[in-house]
Formats: sequence, structure tokens, C-alpha cells
Amino acid sequence: MKHFDYIFSGGGCAALSLLVRMCEDPFFADKRILLIDRSLKQENDRTWCFWEKAAGRFEPIVHHKWQKLSIAGDHYNETHTLSPFEYKMIRGIDFYHYCHGIIFANSNISILHEEIISTGNDDVVPFVKTASGKFTARYVFNSVMLNGNEIRNKLSKKDHYLLQHFKGRLIETDHDVFDPSTGTLMDFRISQDAGTSFVYTLPVSPRKALVEYTLFTGDLLKQEQYDAALDDYIASHLKLSDYRTEATEFGIIPMTSYKFPAREGSIINIGTAGGQTKPSSGYTFTFIQKHAALVIELLKAGQFPVREETFTDRKFRWYDRTLLNVLANKKLQGAFVFTELFRKNRISDVFGFLDNETSISRDLKVISVLPKWVFAKASL
Repeated sequence: MKHFDYIFSGGGCAALSLLVRMCEDPFFADKRILLIDRSLKQENDRTWCFWEKAAGRFEPIVHHKWQKLSIAGDHYNETHTLSPFEYKMIRGIDFYHYCHGIIFANSNISILHEEIISTGNDDVVPFVKTASGKFTARYVFNSVMLNGNEIRNKLSKKDHYLLQHFKGRLIETDHDVFDPSTGTLMDFRISQDAGTSFVYTLPVSPRKALVEYTLFTGDLLKQEQYDAALDDYIASHLKLSDYRTEATEFGIIPMTSYKFPAREGSIINIGTAGGQTKPSSGYTFTFIQKHAALVIELLKAGQFPVREETFTDRKFRWYDRTLLNVLANKKLQGAFVFTELFRKNRISDVFGFLDNETSISRDLKVISVLPKWVFAKASL
């Protein structure tokens, strides 16, 4: 058995974000750290998009950013200037290489590429088991998620569980057709029969763009259904017939009112496993960065690295539960809800609201544009 100060169970975005911060802070220079992950992270397996006001910690690897975003629905189509925000994209492969370059340069960090068999607590000592044995630590930072069935089995009667699932293509043309300064965040002008559905288009050059078909529903589609929707959108809305698909991506993000436990003894859950995915939107990257900064702050202060839930946390969790109630029970179409939010508010106010950073007065201003009676009943 080997003992460490910190063990990271899983090596995804949350673990690497926290590890990079530890590498950059002298406080952690003498701490023994173990990262366990079965994956070598050598594939471009995902893309993170987020809005940000200034240059963030991962600005050096931002693949592209947009100053304008359009929102479109059956009766609404407008392009919004984002200032003071920019919408940014980071590719998975760039993120992994960048973080590994920093982490692997630190001799106090050990890397183990193995399947995690189990995690748990022996009295107050957390552990992780792999084929190589049992490893203990002061704290284990876990980013390994429960699967969908496990989450569903834990839901109360008032909880909701939707999936944000998406399939995207990075397409390239032989002539200039895109405006790289302007992306489409949500285009709802597609069939809503399956549930809340939209396409976003993010041009990274005049000839290349990521086109992604996204749904908020209870069940997944067949792969050919995603492909058919993408084929139709690219042909009918982008007016393209001659293009190449450079890469594809597919992802599933839980959108649920289930309250993921922040800890299990001295096992600290991080990332989606720790509730850092926004239930009503699926955005995760920004919340992971905020949480990583908080964990560093608490560890340096000699405190347990989990903060008690604040009033603000509870407030936004209530908002998220309310919207999930509306969407899951189809009290309103998601296309209507989201287009109303952007049509009748400044986009900077909506971004602040979705980042859980607005005051009650600003919250009320943002959500007052929605049908009050429907949301009042859902909130209760």
C-alpha cells in the first residue's frame, strides 16, 4: 500500500484543471500526488465551449473565439454582440497536451494508467484500488461518474433526469462561406418532435465550422437519426452540398435535479460527479474552473476542501430544478423558453444568470420575460 497527500481518481477536465493549479502554486510543491486514469488522453475526444470576459487561465490554448452569436427560432433571428464577453472554444487534445506538459514536469506527481476498480474510505482514510494495488491519501479527488441507471435509481419523485446529447461534424468547404467572428449558439428552426432540439454552428475559419445537433430529452436517438438531422440542416440552412467532414464528435451530458454528493468521507467529488455541470444548460467548463480555485483556496487555508452550500447555491439550484420541471413535463417548449430569454434580455445578463453570478434583482429581471404562471407552478 502506498500513501499520498492527494490522489486523483480519473484524469478528465476537472482533475487536470485542479492539478495544473497545484503545479503552479508553491504550497503544493512538496505534496505527493498520484493521478490514476485508464486513458492516455491522446485523442481529440471532445470540445469545450464557454463565455468569458477576459483572458482566462487556459487562454493560450483557446482554439477560436467569437465576438457575436446568433439565436434563431421560428419567429426570431438575431445576432448579438457579446461585449464584454467572448465565446471561446478549447479542443480536448489541446487541453490534454497543455495540462500534461505542466503536470509531467513536476517530480512530486506520479501517473498511473490503469482501470480504477473501486474507491472508498477505511475509517477516515480514503483509498483507490487498481490492478497494481491499494493506494491511500489524505484526500481523493474523484471525477468518475455514476452511470445513468445508477443516477435514476437515486432520484426522488420530484427529481428530473434529462440528457443533453449531441453529435457534431467539423466540416470544410473549398470556398469561403463562414464568418469566423460570428457563431450560431442556438438555432431552433428544426423539428422539436423529440423534445428541445437545436443546432449550433461555430466557424473557426472562412471555410471550416463545427456544426452540432443537440437535444435535451430523456432518451438517446439512433446514430442515423443524428446524421439525418445534420444532413438536413447543412443542406437546408447552411445551403451546403459540397463539403468534407474532417472529424465527428458525440457526447452525452446529464441534466438532472439530482444533487450530486460533494463528498463521501474524504473522497471529494469534482467535475460532473461533484455537481459542476449546470443542470439547466449542460455547461461545465467554467464551473470546473471556479470549483478548482475554491479547492486550492481551502487547502491552502488548512480547511476541508468542501464548502458548505450557500444561499446563492441553493437559489440557482432551485432555478435549475424549475426549468427542468418545465422541460421534462413539456409545460412549455424549450425552443420558446430559450429564445424568449435571449430575445427580451441583454445577452450579457443571460450569460451572468447562467453563470450563477447575478443578484436576486437581476435574476427577476431575466426570468420575468417567461410565462409567470407556468414557472410559478413549476417552482412550487
